[in-house]
Amino acid sequence: MKKTLLIAALLVLQIQFSQAADISGASPAGSDLGNAKAQIEKKDWSAAISTLEKYVKANPNDADGFNLLGYSLRNAKRYPEAIFNYKEALRIDPQHRGAHEYLGVAYVQTKEIAKAKELLASLEKICGLKCEEYVDLKKAIDKAK
Repeated sequence: MKKTLLIAALLVLQIQFSQAADISGASPAGSDLGNAKAQIEKKDWSAAISTLEKYVKANPNDADGFNLLGYSLRNAKRYPEAIFNYKEALRIDPQHRGAHEYLGVAYVQTKEIAKAKELLASLEKICGLKCEEYVDLKKAIDKAK
């Protein structure tokens, strides 16, 4: 019984973290991307950055890797580098909803609200007014006003 409750609690935490950091994609434990996701869950930004820099070098066409690197850099307050990596994710996958949202949040945090609103408009076209990424970015923009 205790083991079942522990597993259920861990699954809830994993779901919460995966929504917060867009780390829900399947990555085998022990892989570079899997390790990076675990480091992000622990908010170990420098370790995640190091792991993800190696990952994107080896996987230069993986938009998710660049998005997670941007996420880690943004949380480490390294905004110019975060913005660069989000743009790389969008270059690879122009419809990447997570990269649109997180780049918008980076723009909110750097007081570039007009750019954040452009990304919000892009998200509206990509997934509508009710998708999670649109709603979250809109909240960040509204909170900044």
